[in-house]
Amino acid sequence: MDNLQVSHFMAGKSLFFKKDMPVANAVNKLLTHKFLGGPVVDDSGKVIGWLSEQDCLSRVLNASYHCELIALVEDIMSTPAVTIKADCSIVDLAQLMLKTKPKIYPVVDDDNVFIGLITRKEVLKGISKQLESC
Repeated sequence: MDNLQVSHFMAGKSLFFKKDMPVANAVNKLLTHKFLGGPVVDDSGKVIGWLSEQDCLSRVLNASYHCELIALVEDIMSTPAVTIKADCSIVDLAQLMLKTKPKIYPVVDDDNVFIGLITRKEVLKGISKQLESC
């Protein structure tokens, strides 16, 4: 089972943000995707932070009191983002997920360039699939 890699189960680069994106645009993007958040990438595609629904909710709630939402992703993103390498074992990632809070990880290559996302659900599917073949 150790030969099952994150790259076999990750989703593609369907959701990511730029640091200069207005939070209102980021919220709209989050609302159209199934993920709870996504990586913030620089112009070269390297992961520089993480933006979650919770980050946005806090800002949107605060803005609702003042009837304005003037903020950029870089103002509310979390840094550094916790990333995982594409060649990581799905079992190792499952063990990491049992110890740490993130439910979703940006997958990066050796240069920290964003190449996909992996969720606990995908990890569970991968392990379950392997168990079925035993």
